[in-house]
Amino acid sequence: MKRVLPVSSKKDIKAFIDFQHDLYADDPCYVPELFIAQRDLLTPGKHPFHNHSQVQLFLAYNDEKVVGRIAAILNKNHNTFNNATDGFFGFFDCVNDGEVSSLLFKEATEWLRAKGATTIIGPVNLSTNETCGMLVSGFDTPPFAMMTHNKEYYSTLLDQLDFRKRVDLLAYYFGKDGYNDKAVKLQDILTERLKNRGITIRKVNKKNFKEEVAKIREVYNSAWDSNLGFVPMTEEEFDYMAKDMNLVLDPDFCLVAEKDNKHIGFALAIPDINQVLIKVKRGRLFPFGIFKLLFGLKKVNGIRIITLGVLEEYRKAGIEACFYASIINAYRKKKYEHAEASWVLEHNDLMNKAIQQINGVPHKRYRIFEKAI
Repeated sequence: MKRVLPVSSKKDIKAFIDFQHDLYADDPCYVPELFIAQRDLLTPGKHPFHNHSQVQLFLAYNDEKVVGRIAAILNKNHNTFNNATDGFFGFFDCVNDGEVSSLLFKEATEWLRAKGATTIIGPVNLSTNETCGMLVSGFDTPPFAMMTHNKEYYSTLLDQLDFRKRVDLLAYYFGKDGYNDKAVKLQDILTERLKNRGITIRKVNKKNFKEEVAKIREVYNSAWDSNLGFVPMTEEEFDYMAKDMNLVLDPDFCLVAEKDNKHIGFALAIPDINQVLIKVKRGRLFPFGIFKLLFGLKKVNGIRIITLGVLEEYRKAGIEACFYASIINAYRKKKYEHAEASWVLEHNDLMNKAIQQINGVPHKRYRIFEKAI
């Protein structure tokens, strides 16, 4: 008998997280999320998202066996910021069974509709500020850090439920030497030009990290506010994310642009820690996973460029090119072998063109779906 039940206990949350490990047991590209990180993300009182929004998790069963999962998400900050009545789904995983996926979305949709939502959008886990998007092409390699991976049949299951594409997100790949270093050659000229305008670019100061984070948050919430689905991060959310990032942060890949002591741009790349996490069984750090994580980080040979944003009034001044040049120089110095720039909205012409000009190759495509409810 197939049925869907709401998650209501710590035991249920454990089953919700662990189902993914069982479903992808034979997938060589699957990277397990750390259990403690997922548990905290999904638990009210642990992650600050729950301070302003609501989440209901559901598990699908076939008799007593878990065969699917989904989260129904009412992001109140998103709806206030965008003057919308959207609902979201996330953490969707399911066996290849249309009946199971239909039951999961039925429960999620009914919960959202009861909260006043008129649209269901996803996948987002829990918002576009965390991991999001369903992989629709590029299944042959593992995801880079903080990117998603899923079964190829997922998009078919959503098509059967009359979901339609809302937008695609692109991930660009760079090989060891497969990039255009024109920005590097022009860096001195561009830096001098920016200096004449009172603009400087520097590494983030980890010794003054709290103040840096506060100023970077202002840039983040301003530079990305026209992106589809964007919602500003609260101070608590940004601090939570920054605390996690700080564990793997390399100042050579965390850059800020300043003018008159004000942050006007920000760029961040992190080591591809998925190269380590892929070896951490079922996402458990204990008893031996912590050693794989600590020692494995030294062997990571790739980076993911996560964010690169400049306040609108300073765009096209050369700041973006200087960011790329600095990242490329650090990439060379540390002898990394590959990189990914992700994700980029398919209609963000300025950013797509900039990445393509340095020979970025789109190698994965993720999709956000939507449906009126």
